[in-house]
Amino acid sequence: MKAGVEGDIVRLTLEVDDFGDIVPTAQIGGDIVRGEVVKLPNLYETHFVTAEARFDLAGMQVQPSGSIYEPMKPGQSVTFYWSIRPRETGTYRGTVWLYLVFEERVSGEKSRMAVSAQIVEIEALDFFGLPVNFVRRLGLAGSILGLVLGFPLLDDVLKFLPNKRRAIIKK
Repeated sequence: MKAGVEGDIVRLTLEVDDFGDIVPTAQIGGDIVRGEVVKLPNLYETHFVTAEARFDLAGMQVQPSGSIYEPMKPGQSVTFYWSIRPRETGTYRGTVWLYLVFEERVSGEKSRMAVSAQIVEIEALDFFGLPVNFVRRLGLAGSILGLVLGFPLLDDVLKFLPNKRRAIIKK
């Protein structure tokens, strides 16, 4: 991804298979990382089950920050999204944490279980070693220069066209 430019989207999906097992899958750009299969007993009748995810990535802007919670229903997948944006070039390392929170329906007692910690490495690049903002300004200056140099040529073309049209009409 490019440093200082628009961010990228990180997606973490908890895919539930036919047996009720959970497979955490993280996707960043075109890269996909699959976690280990998590086998869970069917606790939905006695507990409320909530998935908690957090993306820890130092040196990069991550939105939303902190933990995100999504209720889990039997047989349904859950997806979390983060928007990330690097400020500078470099390699950023972080972790996508996944927890399951169980709350007993009768007593309301909560317990939390760590399910997965996906290690993520993101490389932020620049344009030929130049800062992105400098390249943008250079592109704007090139466009303005192109317009200024193009005006005399445009004037010649406009003068040429009416003469050609008159010559065609006279024939």
